[in-house]
This record gives sequence, C-alpha cells and structure tokens, in this order.
Amino acid sequence: MQKDMLLDFKAEKVVTALKEGKRLDARKVDEYRELKIEKDIYQNAEGSAKVTLGNTEVIAGVKFLLGTPYPDMPNEGTISTGMELIPLASPYFESGPPSTASIEISRVIDRGIRESKAVDFEKLCVKQGEFVFIGFIDMYAINHDGNLFDAGSIAALAALTEAKVPKVEDEKIVKGEYSGKLKLKRKPLLSTFSKIGNTMILDSTLLEETAAQARFSVATTEDNFVSAFQKGLSGSIKKDDVDNAIDVAFKTAKEIRKKL
Repeated sequence: MQKDMLLDFKAEKVVTALKEGKRLDARKVDEYRELKIEKDIYQNAEGSAKVTLGNTEVIAGVKFLLGTPYPDMPNEGTISTGMELIPLASPYFESGPPSTASIEISRVIDRGIRESKAVDFEKLCVKQGEFVFIGFIDMYAINHDGNLFDAGSIAALAALTEAKVPKVEDEKIVKGEYSGKLKLKRKPLLSTFSKIGNTMILDSTLLEETAAQARFSVATTEDNFVSAFQKGLSGSIKKDDVDNAIDVAFKTAKEIRKKL
C-alpha cells in the first residue's frame, strides 16, 4: 500500500482522542460499527454474501470444483481462501500480483476456518484417491475503511452458511444441480483489535489503523474454541490485553452469529 502523509497527520487526532478515553466516531473501545449482511447475491456461486461494516464493504463467493486429493489425504477435499484488494476499493491498492496485505488477510481468515474444523473435508470426497471437491472462498474488498480482516471473515462465513454442494455424475459436476447444502460443524469468526498507545480497540477504521502500533486478530467459535490468532505490525501487546481481547471476541462474535 502507498503511504498517505495527510492520513498520517489525521491519525494524530485518533491518538489524542483515545488519550481522553474517546473514539472519533463515539464508539466504545469494544464496539463494532454498524453491520449489514446480504446473502445469496450471485447466482453463479454455490454461496455468496456481501458484508458492509461501517464504510468497509466486502463480497465473498464460494465455488466448488473437482480436483485430485493430496497423496497423504486421499479421502479429503479442501478449501482455498483468497482476498483481492482491488484498486476500486481504495487509492492505496494497486493492480497486479497479491500484495503482502492481501496474502496476510487471506491466510488469517483461512486459518480461522480451517483450524476450527468447521468444514468436514471427508464429506468433500467424491471418489477416494481420485476426485474430491476443492472449495474456493473468493473475497473482494470493494470499499476499504478499515478492518478487512473481520469484514472478510464475516462475508466468508455468511457465504459458507448458504453454500450448496454440486451434484456429480460420471465424474463431472452437473451444472445447476446440487446434492444438498454444505454442513458446517462450527461457525468461526475473526475479531480484530488495534493497539493505539495504551488502548486496545475493536474494529478499527482506516484512520485508526493508520495510528495503530500493533494488531491482534483472534478467531473464535460458538463452543468457546479459539481456532486461530495472529499478531500484526511491529508494536507489542501485553498478555492482559490479549486475554481481554479474547474475552471480548467471544462476546461480540456471538452477537454477529445471530445475524447470519
């Protein structure tokens, strides 16, 4: 991403406000922006969703293709997760190969889903050792105002909850026909915090992200399981801050799941 000196200058207001115990948009430190979830928005995907988190917007689609299983997992399918940061979403994004930010967001969201065992990969096996389903979760940032991690995580899960598994005949996918909905064992969601000064805040705007010294993302499930976490940026985070962030993550993710 390109640096914006004006954005850096405005970020000083974020630091000043937090020293006074305030956020510029008047939210509490552990409060999300307004969230809107729209599902089944694309007919060509097996499952799709659009998430609007404040002014941040992400769309996600799930597509299943037939592929060859890994040699050490002949009876398991898999998933592949990717986030595209397209120039349409922000003047700080550039066209071309995936950026470092894009790769990091994709991997953290993927890990939260994969390590939660939300998807039973054995159910994606069509013919052991020969054909399995590979699920592609493709996400696109269409407007960037901070916290693409959580917006992408919510969009990916929303798309997965609506996803249908294609019908297969003669080792080929039958277009437009399905064997049933994808069953999820868990519903993992990321909660991402930024540390600014001595304060940890949830769901940062772009301006708040610019002021942050450290970032902490944690994926939680409805049965009190932590499936992944990631610390980003160069600043440090205290153990107490991590423990408190995880407690907040369980509480806020529970409320978001009610909207899925």
